[in-house]
Amino acid sequence: MLGKFLASIGIGSAKLDTLLERAVYSPGDEVRGEVRLKGGNVEQRIETISLSVMTQYLRESGDNKYYENAEIARYEISSPFTLQAGESREVPFAFPLPADTPITVGKTPVWIGTELDIRGALDPNDNDRIEVRPTPGMNTVLQAAELAGFRFRNAECEYTRLGGRLPFLQEFEYVPAGRFRGRLDEIEIAFVRQDANGIELLVQIDRRARGLSSLFAEALDMDESFVRVRLSAAELAAGPNAVAGKLAGIIEHYSH
Repeated sequence: MLGKFLASIGIGSAKLDTLLERAVYSPGDEVRGEVRLKGGNVEQRIETISLSVMTQYLRESGDNKYYENAEIARYEISSPFTLQAGESREVPFAFPLPADTPITVGKTPVWIGTELDIRGALDPNDNDRIEVRPTPGMNTVLQAAELAGFRFRNAECEYTRLGGRLPFLQEFEYVPAGRFRGRLDEIEIAFVRQDANGIELLVQIDRRARGLSSLFAEALDMDESFVRVRLSAAELAAGPNAVAGKLAGIIEHYSH
């Protein structure tokens, strides 16, 4: 009885360690690995093993800024079973990294969280950081932004409902370094969705204030334009220079 009580408060309970096949992925890749379990001092009923793809995003409330954790996806990789005292067990898994997983650049972490749901006890957990790199299509867009005359400054996940199912979008900030210098303060590019047919972007164009009317508009954030841009698979396959031409034309239209 004492052993069961101690296990219920986490002393002498089951332990887990998640091993990933690799540490670097792109959105859409398959994540493979295994969860290694070690039974504690008494047998315990494991209701399920869950894996979550996690990140953080920035929120604002009044004058305060803070980070919140966000679950991008959750996968249950086992049915209920009993783990005997001292038993070792390996549970393999494989799941797709969601297409809207952010890239680990700037202040953006991504990790795989593992949790055991143990009946009547504290749930052991494990967190494993991963590196997420852009897909080829995303790379084409990011290279195109620089070819269009912008210099990358930062990237961060920020709270918004403009994106879709998640409460944030990852925004890639660029400052003008070419023909738009003096006309724009910055542009921000966010990947709203991507699939085999192409990529949808949200481009925020921030015009530089010129004169009193522009200063007034800037104070009210009226100097910003939000443009949704759809790039087909064929347009992406044409390469960064072709995409840069399309982006530059759109930005030119909204920069006056």
